[in-house]
Amino acid sequence: MSGPEPVGLLEGLRTTPARRYLAATPIPDEVLWELLDTAIRGPSGGNRQTWGWLVVTDPAVKARIAEHYQQGWEKIYGVRREELLDPDRDDAATGLTPASFRAADHLAGHLAEAPVFVVPVLRHAADSTDKRLGGSIYGAVQQLLLAARAHSIGGVLTSLHLITGEREIDELLGLPEDAATMGLVPLGYPARGRLVDAATPARRAGRALGAVGRDARAPLTAARPSAESPP
Repeated sequence: MSGPEPVGLLEGLRTTPARRYLAATPIPDEVLWELLDTAIRGPSGGNRQTWGWLVVTDPAVKARIAEHYQQGWEKIYGVRREELLDPDRDDAATGLTPASFRAADHLAGHLAEAPVFVVPVLRHAADSTDKRLGGSIYGAVQQLLLAARAHSIGGVLTSLHLITGEREIDELLGLPEDAATMGLVPLGYPARGRLVDAATPARRAGRALGAVGRDARAPLTAARPSAESPP
């Protein structure tokens, strides 16, 4: 097994998009442990890591989760397939281009083929109504994905399986009663696509809403230092 790829920090941040075309090639256990060891080192509010991480490789368990994921996908997006694949519609209304819809549709139909599911879980959260509770875990998920990037492994944070099967999946995974599933991260070596800058024109246009404390008349992009002005 080869070691991780040397990747500069900014390069890694810019080349770690959601990847939904994942090959079934197994991921070595030692690599998975390295990814998780990196994930749990992410910053958390109050330095409280009240989370757990489940690694799912059992084909039967993955298949059952994938069934619920497909149902959630069809309920929210699949029923709009014709609309979302229309090349003449305005992508800004949904954030989904036809290409991104096809990628997400592919994941919904092939989720179980991803060799590994990582399930981030938050303890003491099952009955919470605090929508911010456990938000720190998503920073840890991003560290997981960045560590995966170093090993040329792709993935995506998603949660559509929870729409129809949250209770069943919690029981299937044997979670404690106080635990809440915070998402699902399928991981795999990319079956297609390149590790390139993920910024699309739409993302560039939406990089910032503004900046408190700056001249409200000046756009944020114009306020960045130039070669002629000191920082």
